[in-house]
Amino acid sequence: MLFVKILIILLATKIAGELSIKLGQPAVLGKLVIGIVIGPAVFGWIEDSEMIEQISEIGVILLMFIAGLETDIKSLNQNRNSSFAVAVGGIIFPLLGGYFAGLGFGLSHSHAFFLGLLLSATSVSISAQTLKELGQLKSRESTTILGAAVLDDILVVVALAVMMSLLTTGDVSLGMVFLKKLIFFVSVGLVGWKVVPWMMRKFSSWRVSESIVSTALVICFFFSYLAESLGVAAIIGAFAAGIAISQTPFKQSVEQKIEPIAYAFFVPVFFVSIGLSVSFDGVGSQLWFIIVLTIIATITKLFGAGLGARITGFNNRSSLGIGAGMVSRGEVALIIAAIGLESQLLKQEYFTAIVTVVILTTLITPPLLKRIFSDKQNLSERSHT
Repeated sequence: MLFVKILIILLATKIAGELSIKLGQPAVLGKLVIGIVIGPAVFGWIEDSEMIEQISEIGVILLMFIAGLETDIKSLNQNRNSSFAVAVGGIIFPLLGGYFAGLGFGLSHSHAFFLGLLLSATSVSISAQTLKELGQLKSRESTTILGAAVLDDILVVVALAVMMSLLTTGDVSLGMVFLKKLIFFVSVGLVGWKVVPWMMRKFSSWRVSESIVSTALVICFFFSYLAESLGVAAIIGAFAAGIAISQTPFKQSVEQKIEPIAYAFFVPVFFVSIGLSVSFDGVGSQLWFIIVLTIIATITKLFGAGLGARITGFNNRSSLGIGAGMVSRGEVALIIAAIGLESQLLKQEYFTAIVTVVILTTLITPPLLKRIFSDKQNLSERSHT
């Protein structure tokens, strides 16, 4: 039956993506929506399974690996202050918004604080794909968004560790949390600087078929594994691997051969898998909770991250675009929600509603980016005529 599921996913995502483009939206929006349509929430043709989840994980890793390949490291370094400001603003405002919203819905202080922390998470895999479709992945705004996402992941995970050490009975060592993050970034820095170029040169001379792209994938999955082992999201490791390989002469060759592998099979499964977790059971009783939280989640990221961009030199429209790029919570928020459920910082009755909010922020992001960056491009073209 797996073959039938894959057949339906591939066909449905291509049709939905094409329809989305015809309606003036990014293809990724149609691919996300079709996951809900063919999943348990509507038709039930595809159900989530361990195999779908594993293929999906490979898909998002390859997506962020490609984003890393196309990122200009000089631009990333030049925009480090903006990325930091965007990350901090994009955490503080959702944290406060989620906390006070939680209190308003009758949650305890600890549960309300966890809700705020959950809303502080950012996953830019969807934003990266949308920006790529819009031809903006190499722009200064995009580079700032990607840099901010890396910092956001670190800050939120550290804050989560602090919270769990204070509010749960689990033994969470803050020193160990910081040490693991330090080990990861030092390791990928050294390996990316010295080992990756050597590996790419060494294996490129081998006569076995596709040695270059295979070596690139080995590096990508090793960095992802290292990241996950040390408490950093696997997609950050994949992004770092892409950046490392982008500094070698093999960047173009790897990019040209990785994209067909990713977009023909793995990435469509990732897009659909997001919709498979949607369920409308019990949603009616928590409709206001979902609506209010979705509004807060969207506005606080737009304003908080956008403010960080504005005070570091971006104009209003670019700041709004950067804020929009940080709106999607994606798989990072889902992981935090699962941790909260396990540690009893998130009640079971709110889990489905939280998943729905995460999905909605993910669906909101592509049209927001399309509107802002299309208008920005049109204004730029007019100013040159």
